[in-house]
Amino acid sequence: MKEIPVYNPAAIEDKWQKHWEENNSFAAEASHEKPKFYGLVEFPYPSGAGMHVGHIKAYSGLEVIARKRRMEGFNVLFPMGFDSFGLPAENYAIKTNTHPHVITTRNVDHFRDQMKKIGFSFDWTREISTSLPDYYRWTQWIFLKLFEHGLVFRAKTLVNYCPHCKVVLSNEDSQGGKCDVCHSDVVQLPKDVWYLRITEYADKLLEGLETVDYPESIKQQQVTWIGRSTGAFVNFELAGAPEKLEIYTTRCDTLFGVTFMVMAPEHPLLDKYKDRIANWAEVEAYREECARKTEFERTQLVKEKTGVRLDGLRAVNPVNGKEIPIFIADYVMMGYGTGAIMAVPAHDQRDWEFAKKFGVDIIQVIEGGDIEKEAYTGDGRMINSDFLNAYDNKKDSIEAMLRFLAEKGLGRKGVQYKMKDWAFNRQRYWGEPIPLIHCPQCGTVGVPYDQLPLTLPDVENFEPGQDGQSPLARIESFVNCACPKCGGPARRETDTMPQWAGSSWYFLRFVDPHNDKAFADMEEMKYWMPVDWYNGGMEHVTRHLLYSRFWHRFLYDIGEVNTPEPYARRSYQGLILGPDGEKMSKSKGNVVDPLDIVKQYGADTLRLYVLFMGDYTAAAPWNDDSVKGCRRFLDRVWRLMEIVTDEEGISADMAYDFNTCIKKVGEDYEKMKYNTAIAAMMSLINAVYAKGSITRGELKAFIHLLNPVAPHITEEINALCGLAGGELIRAPWPVYDEAALVKSTVEVALQVCGKVRGRMNVPSDLTREQAGDYFLAQDEVKKLIGDRPVKKLIFVPGRLVNIVV
Repeated sequence: MKEIPVYNPAAIEDKWQKHWEENNSFAAEASHEKPKFYGLVEFPYPSGAGMHVGHIKAYSGLEVIARKRRMEGFNVLFPMGFDSFGLPAENYAIKTNTHPHVITTRNVDHFRDQMKKIGFSFDWTREISTSLPDYYRWTQWIFLKLFEHGLVFRAKTLVNYCPHCKVVLSNEDSQGGKCDVCHSDVVQLPKDVWYLRITEYADKLLEGLETVDYPESIKQQQVTWIGRSTGAFVNFELAGAPEKLEIYTTRCDTLFGVTFMVMAPEHPLLDKYKDRIANWAEVEAYREECARKTEFERTQLVKEKTGVRLDGLRAVNPVNGKEIPIFIADYVMMGYGTGAIMAVPAHDQRDWEFAKKFGVDIIQVIEGGDIEKEAYTGDGRMINSDFLNAYDNKKDSIEAMLRFLAEKGLGRKGVQYKMKDWAFNRQRYWGEPIPLIHCPQCGTVGVPYDQLPLTLPDVENFEPGQDGQSPLARIESFVNCACPKCGGPARRETDTMPQWAGSSWYFLRFVDPHNDKAFADMEEMKYWMPVDWYNGGMEHVTRHLLYSRFWHRFLYDIGEVNTPEPYARRSYQGLILGPDGEKMSKSKGNVVDPLDIVKQYGADTLRLYVLFMGDYTAAAPWNDDSVKGCRRFLDRVWRLMEIVTDEEGISADMAYDFNTCIKKVGEDYEKMKYNTAIAAMMSLINAVYAKGSITRGELKAFIHLLNPVAPHITEEINALCGLAGGELIRAPWPVYDEAALVKSTVEVALQVCGKVRGRMNVPSDLTREQAGDYFLAQDEVKKLIGDRPVKKLIFVPGRLVNIVV
């Protein structure tokens, strides 16, 4: 055996990471001559905790593809940046009296250092941070374009507000009616909110899904989130009043079964007619009760049914003229649909439970089930429905009712979306300032483009203001300004954008990150866009993926980008669970620090393990023994240098093993089946050690295959042995020999009179016609049968031969 240096991951990895950084080894080429590959991973929020092993898995999948593409001759763009605006930095700033920019910069430096220690092949020359003015200048630019095209509007809505923290909370941060930060009771407050009209793009977002390569599960989540439904808008008159209540329903065929209506407690018509409502005090008390509930609590299906019947205000069923009672109930929201619903208790379970509790009539209009026990939600023959009684299916019944509503002027066919317009402001400091100005004369106007970026002013106190106002509202020098149109005194908008803003277009900035004339040059976009492959977590396939697709499609519609969809392909990775099988969290004490693994076993071991631990798209628990197993595998790879021969090329007896491995690894990488690709390489190494030697050609092919997963050890082996004539980064990817994928020999069982007497290798193309002459000429067979005459010879190709004597 040859003498080789000791495998020292720390020294080897430090050496190659310095080499890559000094040589900008992973920078995309400026030239557009080569075919391109744009691989994108979700850039992280730079928290103080640093990277966790979930980040490593999320980035390792496309890291393999990016390294493989470079070997295949592509010009590769594989960038990284930081989604650096956000509430955690601001909360920490308040707690420590440190500016969020200082905290964020420190965290970004820590994240970058960690990523480099893992050996990721990111192009750091294109690094971006969403909280830097040269980036958010263009976030504000895009916002102004949306504003100019009527896709930005302001409306009053109820928000979750914590009086103690003086902050507006999302539904996720106020579950159970408690503030997630201080655990105080959350109240509902009416507030003016900026919205983006994403619903205007709902159909385009649905249509775009037909042109992209996304897993079906991701497409379905987007379809469900958008929630497009076709139905009818129907007008219910208020009895004895000129007003009408418009409702939306997907089941207009059940209108004859409507026995009551429900309005949102906040509906403005209630205040208009409060003098007619005899139990107004009860209505006000119920409103106050609803104001203490979050939207999340109010819309839960499984909860106690509450409500108030309006005494003195009734509605008229438009199809039969019958007066029906009106209730207010918390599950009807002003922000959903029209703020009022029709109720068909015989055929909707929530309506049925409500009707049973409040003693409302239940009229069956579809035959089937037992409505004394529960609502019937199936299809069937129409009953108690006048002109619809002739129909026996939902489709025809709905069409007939739509014709009737249109002829009588009672309603119209329409489309609704479950997705709501995007609430686009926060009452905090650490976010992009919204570039709008409020002028008493001109109304709301945009900040002139030549005044962008509108930067955040320096402040000492980051505490939110009273009643949920942004800290910016206290800074007179920021708030007071001149109107860009008339020059008169005006006031700046003091809310900031949500964290989703910067991540809605970051993939475009990576294309041309240093451009100070545009967010990206069109020629650069024509070369690089769309993103060829985008990988991220399943938790972002609705909001972030929809928001970024919305912004991109808008920019396409106004001629600012070259493709309607930003991502040609989207994939996802599964979670890494703690060793106990639970989701990792500090409180459970099951968090694994990736740098601890790097220190103990090396970055290549960590990279190898997160890809080998199971199906890439599935959740898998951390296993320390498997980590050790991956390190042992790399030790065996290192020791291949002890048994390498001077022979070039692949030896004949290993041709099948190596070529099938080259084929499988290449194909499995593309299918994100990294675990089976690694398993194939492990099996190949077993075969090599069983033989006892490996040629230079075989070692060269093997380290090429392993390099995208374990780049440091393979580069070092290549350098020590002089195999590739240069670095592996852009060395040609191995190509398998199609002819070698078929074994020249195959092992078969050797039977005499039905009893197995041994095994032997025979030509893989041996036919039944050739079998008799072949086997009877073999010394091994002659010894077994002696001089006994052969009565019959049965050959099953690839499996066995049975000689009957």
